[in-house]
Amino acid sequence: MAEKLAKSLIGMMGGLLSLSFGKQLIVFIISMLPILELRGGLIAASLLKLPPLESYIIAIVGNVIPVPFILLLINKILRAMEKSRFKLFNGIHSFLHKKIMKNKDSIEKYGFWGLVIFVGIPLPGTGAWTGAIIAAFLEMDRKKAFIGILLGMLMASIIMMIISFGLISKVA
Repeated sequence: MAEKLAKSLIGMMGGLLSLSFGKQLIVFIISMLPILELRGGLIAASLLKLPPLESYIIAIVGNVIPVPFILLLINKILRAMEKSRFKLFNGIHSFLHKKIMKNKDSIEKYGFWGLVIFVGIPLPGTGAWTGAIIAAFLEMDRKKAFIGILLGMLMASIIMMIISFGLISKVA
């Protein structure tokens, strides 16, 4: 699924390829997006034939940028959505609240390391965005949460580098 989305986004952003840094910009933008995040960014980087180390750095930077904003603002946004008279906002709030409640216990139980592992295992529905939303909802210390999310991103990016670029086969 992530590969199909990455290919679609590359196609949609194809005009950027004419820029000297267009491929890098596409990876950066995809890495900032919820759901795809650095997983999608690294898949896109592989499809665009960017060097692995360059891709790794761009994906991490792109994925980390939204995190402080999420940690600072998401609770206010969720409260406003919950009170909104617009059904769309109520639906988004309900979806996010269910996602938070589904993953809350394991992160609450294991704290910082639970957050690192949650963000670090590159599965659908995990990642920096969801980790930051859950950390904010649980009112974790923002600095600790940011560090935990960053460590998880580093872990997930190494796993995704191996998958996306086939690094094991290149070393063997």
